Amino acid sequence: MSVQKILINGEWIESNSGETFESINPATEQSLGTFQKGNREDVKSAIDAAEDAFEKWSNFPAPKRGEILLKAYQLLKQNKQRLGELVTKEMGKVLPEGLGDVQEAIDMTAYMAAEGRRLFGHTTPSELPDKFCMTIRRPIGVVGLISPWNFPVAIPSWKIMPALICGNT
Repeated sequence: MSVQKILINGEWIESNSGETFESINPATEQSLGTFQKGNREDVKSAIDAAEDAFEKWSNFPAPKRGEILLKAYQLLKQNKQRLGELVTKEMGKVLPEGLGDVQEAIDMTAYMAAEGRRLFGHTTPSELPDKFCMTIRRPIGVVGLISPWNFPVAIPSWKIMPALICGNT
């Protein structure tokens, strides 16, 4: 069985250390595969890549970012069954819960894709004549995520999709 690589800067690569781990189905104790084990240097490489991509991504129009998220939505939807089964195999969840986890990500991705056309700020009345107050939403930069284990598809989507649509990397 081949070793699954890690994705950094759009490329599937081996981890810096070359260390691997085996993912085991908790219900059957069967191997689901061998995976690269990322380390601190790999995280640094991912952060550097996200920093390099930030200016271009954040200047890309929000509706166009929404179109890209819409493609992610379509891929999630097309692969729902396979992803739900994988969640079940990796975690021991019953299949309806694994599918529900993926459905949450599908729904969040669709919602955030549409938000690309609604990234408004706020205009507030001023106490001064001929003046108004306005806020504008701006991306802040690279966003990190530490996610709990129990909803491995849904919870990351709740954080990743809003960050991406707002122009963060």
